[in-house]
Amino acid sequence: MSCCEFITFSWSLVNHNCSKCPLMNLPRFLFGSSSLGEIAIVAGGSDKNGNVLQSAELYNSEVGTWQTLPDMNFPRKLCSGFFMDGKFYVIGGMSSHTACLTCGEEYNIETRSWRRIENMYLGCDAGMFHPAMRSPPLVAVVNNQLYSADQATNEVKKYDKVNNSWSVVKRLPMRADSSYGWGLAFKACGNSLLVIGARGHGGHDDGVIVLHSWNPEEGNRDGQEWNVLAVKAWACAFVYYCALMGC
Repeated sequence: MSCCEFITFSWSLVNHNCSKCPLMNLPRFLFGSSSLGEIAIVAGGSDKNGNVLQSAELYNSEVGTWQTLPDMNFPRKLCSGFFMDGKFYVIGGMSSHTACLTCGEEYNIETRSWRRIENMYLGCDAGMFHPAMRSPPLVAVVNNQLYSADQATNEVKKYDKVNNSWSVVKRLPMRADSSYGWGLAFKACGNSLLVIGARGHGGHDDGVIVLHSWNPEEGNRDGQEWNVLAVKAWACAFVYYCALMGC
């Protein structure tokens, strides 16, 4: 018999220490999340019994409390969350152990309401591997513009808010398809997109992790190349989780 303990921690850049936060009202894992200023929102995920959740919660770091938000339109796990134009979005994921979601949802903090966006994420149709094997969508927002790292085609795509469509803007500097998108981080920092992962090719980990950077406003697929910001020898260069602070 095994058990899973759901704990939330916060890290202080000032004091360089980690402390426990109050528990969520409904503990979960495999959820979508993002932060904006002093607040963070978690949405969907699975509970300790494996049930896919439709609920969402907001955490206020200044007062240290969790607030239950209205339910999303769909339950979803293995999804991704992000803030764009002051609103919280969740895309992708699975509504069950077999059903993949292509729609997205937008949460308006002022009206406390969710808006469904059809066909916002088409990752279910890409690639030959089953959706349950794929990582959550690899997404990042730079200057209120959404980008995605496609786990099947190894391409960076840009989202068109007006037409609800995606276009290819650049190749990734390393393969994402070798581990179905797992083991690689795709993040935003300032005006740049960051890709962090193993240097090895073809899915082979050579014990070296590389940090790449690219500014979308300075180049396109035929322009500026990815810049290598750092190279680090590591026992295991598989990125299990990555969080950025101070960007």
